[in-house]
Amino acid sequence: MHVFIRGCLVLITIIGLSLACQAAIAEEWNPEEKPWEKFGVSLGVFLAGLDSNIRLGTGIGVDIDVEELLDLDSTNTVFRTGALWRFTDNRRHRLDLTWFAFRRDGDRRILEDITIEDNNGNMITIESGTTVETFFDLDIYQLAYSYSFFQDERVDLAAGIGVYVMPIDLGIKVSGLLDVEGSERFTAPLPVFGLRMDVALTPKWFIRSGAQVFYLEYDNFTGSILEFRTALEYNPWKHVGIGVGFDTFGLRLEADGEDWPGIDLKGNVEFNYAGLQLYLRVFY
Repeated sequence: MHVFIRGCLVLITIIGLSLACQAAIAEEWNPEEKPWEKFGVSLGVFLAGLDSNIRLGTGIGVDIDVEELLDLDSTNTVFRTGALWRFTDNRRHRLDLTWFAFRRDGDRRILEDITIEDNNGNMITIESGTTVETFFDLDIYQLAYSYSFFQDERVDLAAGIGVYVMPIDLGIKVSGLLDVEGSERFTAPLPVFGLRMDVALTPKWFIRSGAQVFYLEYDNFTGSILEFRTALEYNPWKHVGIGVGFDTFGLRLEADGEDWPGIDLKGNVEFNYAGLQLYLRVFY
């Protein structure tokens, strides 16, 4: 799936750049007018390939590949929305807000033993051959501020800071001869540092890209984020544009209690996606 998505992105990008070069011949560029909008809202569909690992409980709890072992969906198509606002006259200061969510459930007869910690803190071994129900729900909210330290009629290059707020609800339930339930429900607020670059190929064709990172080790808490995105956008009308983008994201949390504000996790969570986004944007 990841290879297919990357292949689609490369093909679309090549076609788009070819069209953009042809359009540049016909389009007249006004060097006095910068193409950076004051406000914009985007709505789109995001097709993501997912890879997750969890461990509920510390000690002898084992890491679980939830897609392979517990039959959670390895792909997810979700609604995604975002907005931006350049709140100064020179349009160098910008705020971005993004939201989307993944909802996944699985039901499978496992083929190997699993050890988890139940809601009472007891370590339980689920034997091979048992039917297990699983859920993994994740919302991703991001608020970011960036400042354009270089901006002209062609390039907008910015650095910024932001925060990811990610309510996570995950768990395993076993019913039958052995009744076991282990779950974690918490919100993970994690700061990030990033770079963003928008390039106007022509007055109507844009390449938009950015990257964000975070890493911290503190007492019994370790958290990291690595995110990269790029998009090709075409604005056929004065205030409306369409685009195709590619995103990759990696999250890792490992904790034993409340060492990080807002996170009460015993175990670890790894969540990765790579996906293709199609979107419509309204701006002025």
